[in-house]
Amino acid sequence: MNRRPRRNRQTEAIRNMVQETTLSTNDFIYPLFIIEGQNKRIEVSSMPGINRFSADTVLDEVAACVELGVKAFAPFPSIPEQYKDKYATESHNPEGLFPRVIREIKRNFPDVALVTDVAMDPYSSDGHDGIVENGEIINDETLEVLGKMALTQAQAGADIVAPSDMMDGRVGHIRRVLDENGFQKVAIMAYTAKYASAFYGPFRDALDSAPKAGDKKTYQMNYANSREALIEAELDTQEGADYLMVKPALSYLDVIKLLRENSHLPIAAYNVSGEYAMVKAAAQKGWLDGEKTMVETLTSIKRAGADIILSYFAKEFAQYLRK
Repeated sequence: MNRRPRRNRQTEAIRNMVQETTLSTNDFIYPLFIIEGQNKRIEVSSMPGINRFSADTVLDEVAACVELGVKAFAPFPSIPEQYKDKYATESHNPEGLFPRVIREIKRNFPDVALVTDVAMDPYSSDGHDGIVENGEIINDETLEVLGKMALTQAQAGADIVAPSDMMDGRVGHIRRVLDENGFQKVAIMAYTAKYASAFYGPFRDALDSAPKAGDKKTYQMNYANSREALIEAELDTQEGADYLMVKPALSYLDVIKLLRENSHLPIAAYNVSGEYAMVKAAAQKGWLDGEKTMVETLTSIKRAGADIILSYFAKEFAQYLRK
């Protein structure tokens, strides 16, 4: 045999030398759950190791991550029910929880990158990403709310706004609102291929943002489709997106690869709460080596073509690298 691929696997040094995919802390965005109050750090029961933070304690978490080399964050607010209404008006209140936290993080850590979620569901009394009229999600009227929300976040200090709602035309509308108000430098990370997935359960537990009625299948994508992601990617690119995202990641590695092969924009992938929770649960049962499974999982997402990975493992992976 003239060709023996095993020659390149003989020792760890050789394996490392020819390794095709590598991960660093620069690849990650770390999601953070934000709650009202002071001196609060409450673990999410369905996400071991992940907490909800009040505005003061989240600064400690950001500091710990920055020290480990993680410098990009995606905060998500948990809004008390009394502030929710049909039109998500709290989402563009400049003195609301989310803008206040954005300002505090940027004031204390001006060099970190903040990627902020633009969607109605945390603020909506209906729990949907759009305005609900007679059981239907109304697209175009929702865009007005999303534009106001994105502008409020930009004014607070967001570096990148990330519309996760899947309304048609929202990237273009947000781009116009930002530009007309002098925020040309604020980028848009579009949730381009966000699927109607069963893997979001722990996230909705953390934020209490599940729909009060119905589901999200009229706006989030059918998980059986991949070509449809190319339509969304083309539209988001034309409308001014700076990044394209696939969510979830693990069951959609083919979609990540598809967008990577058909776009020159950076591709992000969201390693979502259910994917995280499965690994943690199996590790707690002793069925998997949690650390090895984490590294293999994250490597697979990057190998598929993701330039950026949003993951609840980001801090733990940084600790693994440090160790």
